[in-house]
Amino acid sequence: MSTLSMLAAETGEDINPLIPETYDIVWSVVCIAIIGVIFYKYVIPRLIKVLDERADRIEGGIQRAEAAQEEAQLTLQQYQQQLADARLEAARIREDARTQGQQILAQMRAEAQAESDRIVAAGHSQLEAQRQQILTELRAEVGKTAVDLAEKIIGQSVSDEAKQAASIDRFLSELDQSDAGIGVGR
Repeated sequence: MSTLSMLAAETGEDINPLIPETYDIVWSVVCIAIIGVIFYKYVIPRLIKVLDERADRIEGGIQRAEAAQEEAQLTLQQYQQQLADARLEAARIREDARTQGQQILAQMRAEAQAESDRIVAAGHSQLEAQRQQILTELRAEVGKTAVDLAEKIIGQSVSDEAKQAASIDRFLSELDQSDAGIGVGR
């Protein structure tokens, strides 16, 4: 038999094996109290400190994430504003270039018109000069031919220069009058 059954037999009492002895209960309570005090003094404060630090880190991380998100949103708004400003600037530059192009085109047209007018004027003056030269040469030629014809008709020499010049001038003025009367344009 076992020692427990021997003890029960000696004392004559009936011992319940599920109920511990009083000294076991006392020593268990003392050990649990010592362990509870140690946990209360050392372990629980450290655990609370670690949990508080972790909570602070989590809350700080959330706050940092929110701050980063706000900063990203602000940066996005600044970027969109800069993009809108750049688009406006590009439109203004295009409009300025278009205006300058139109001004340059108008200036080039004016210069081309002025050059054309100058060339036409130079051509008119050159034509007028050639006309005057041809008229002068033609008068001299017509005068000489008239004198030659007059000599042939009269049969004598018209050698007097003054008479020749007067005859030529009279003949040419009659010719001019007949051209004006007929309506022959120059």
